[in-house]
Amino acid sequence: MNLNHQIDQLSTFLHRHQRVLVLTGAGLSTASGIPDYRDKDGVRRGRNPIQGPDFRKSEAVRRRYWARSMAGYPTLAGASPNAGHHALAELESAGRIHAIITQNVDGLHTRAGSRKLIELHGNIHGVVCLDCRTVHPRAEIQHWLAEANPSLVPTGPAGEVVPEARPDGDAEVELDEFQDFQLPYCAACGGTLQPDVIFFGDNIPPQRTAEALQWADEADAVLVVGSSLMVFSGYRFAKLAAQANKPIAAINIGKTRADDLIGLKVEASAVDVLPLLI
Repeated sequence: MNLNHQIDQLSTFLHRHQRVLVLTGAGLSTASGIPDYRDKDGVRRGRNPIQGPDFRKSEAVRRRYWARSMAGYPTLAGASPNAGHHALAELESAGRIHAIITQNVDGLHTRAGSRKLIELHGNIHGVVCLDCRTVHPRAEIQHWLAEANPSLVPTGPAGEVVPEARPDGDAEVELDEFQDFQLPYCAACGGTLQPDVIFFGDNIPPQRTAEALQWADEADAVLVVGSSLMVFSGYRFAKLAAQANKPIAAINIGKTRADDLIGLKVEASAVDVLPLLI
């Protein structure tokens, strides 16, 4: 089946269903310069992610995270919404899609103009104090990190900090002197800071989960965009739709965990396909 015919089918899919829930993943943001987590077979690239419980109980783990985050964050800070993000915002504005649940933490949907949106795993551009719960802008923390750790400030061309930044703002980088790295602290109370995202090993806040499940219940169809659905927090929405006999379509390059549930799958880049649906 050629791409033009599949796009026609997707367009029909959006016209036929009035309450389409869109579920997006890291594959949507690759055209914005943010790397994907997985290859075409759904296998995770790079090192294992930091676990939330380990981050909170170990200062050494926090030093490693913040040192790598200092290197990786500029990739996310410098990213702009791509044509796929803008197309979804336009489709929402036109009433062609009902809502978006994103697994991404890059904040690009909001910048593109999407309004009915749940950031399932949080937003990397915020940092929360674990003691007093004050939320700080991540850009301010980056400035503090640079002043406190001047030897690690990037000097590469065009701000290219690390070639292997990760979608969560972490980075594939090794530093010999983690013990000398100065950790950020809360300006309000001096407490421990954590990025305002859901780490692996942590649970999505119950209220956020409840709202996302309500949106899934209200939807009459699901469109998956740029996600392998290998993480259960995303896969569950495809599974729930299938159990309720709601049709599922997907725009994704490579394997997904829900391939046996998806009725229409377009194996192409979201940035190429979504603008053609407007």
